[in-house]
Amino acid sequence: MIRRHYYWIIAVLVAAVSVLLVFTLEGLGTPYDMLEVQDVTSQEAFDLIQENHGNPDFIILDVRTSLEFHDGHIEGALNIDVNLPSFSEELEQLDRNGTYLVYCRTGNRSRTALRTMDDLGFTRVYHLTNGITEWVDAGLPVIES
Repeated sequence: MIRRHYYWIIAVLVAAVSVLLVFTLEGLGTPYDMLEVQDVTSQEAFDLIQENHGNPDFIILDVRTSLEFHDGHIEGALNIDVNLPSFSEELEQLDRNGTYLVYCRTGNRSRTALRTMDDLGFTRVYHLTNGITEWVDAGLPVIES
């Protein structure tokens, strides 16, 4: 009889651990809590920009340095350098419910920006996965200023 109770206790423990593992592993799918990020190619980003032309809730965010930005950027982009100490404060001025296309040179700094955007409560972001490098390689237009 005692042995039967041990089997019952072990079965309950195994079931509980299994449920906990499922919920834990589901949470590992994205590094972001609230942020809905969709990675896009340069062509998908270009199409997205065309579809949202004139939409004030769609913001193109370039997170490179101002020097890089002036050497060439996507038309209409807002430049906020992710490496500046004021990055978070500048992001706080933006509408968290807007839709953003975020990019850098190759996709690394923009991933850092995504984490900060998530921390600040932004919800919808498109991420130019390979940055403006892929954009330029695809022959898509850039503005120099």
